Amino acid sequence: MRTKGMKTMGVLALSVLAIACGEKKTTSDTQAKEALEQTQQELQHMATGASATASTQQHKKGDAVPKELVCMVNDAYMGKQQLEVMHQGKMYYGCCAMCQSRIPEDESVRVALDPFSLEQVDKAEAYIVIIGNNGEVAYFKNEENYQQFVAEAPIN
Repeated sequence: MRTKGMKTMGVLALSVLAIACGEKKTTSDTQAKEALEQTQQELQHMATGASATASTQQHKKGDAVPKELVCMVNDAYMGKQQLEVMHQGKMYYGCCAMCQSRIPEDESVRVALDPFSLEQVDKAEAYIVIIGNNGEVAYFKNEENYQQFVAEAPIN
């Protein structure tokens, strides 16, 4: 799995480099640098999947996890302190600069549906639980909703 992801990232990086080199004739150096930085951020995002998988060693599926260890853009338990993003008096967390800029700009990454009640919850206030083998998380309104969810549909 890891080699497939690394091959994909390598192909993407080479493609971007080729495109960036071709674009230098028609775009400014600033635009080329911005495109390269964006691609580097996207590559970093792709690599976070491997980080999330490795980090679940500390916590297992079904465990509640601290908010500061979750990338709220990728909805993934990362197992280490994430970058803080204060927005409207609430603290959110992201794994990279792209996440930091997206959190205040995109409401959809700040909210989630509680899997039990189907209510919209603010990720900064949610009870967060690992629900997948690769560090995927779900956001519950509170621990009680999570316990009721597990009672009806246990997390395997």
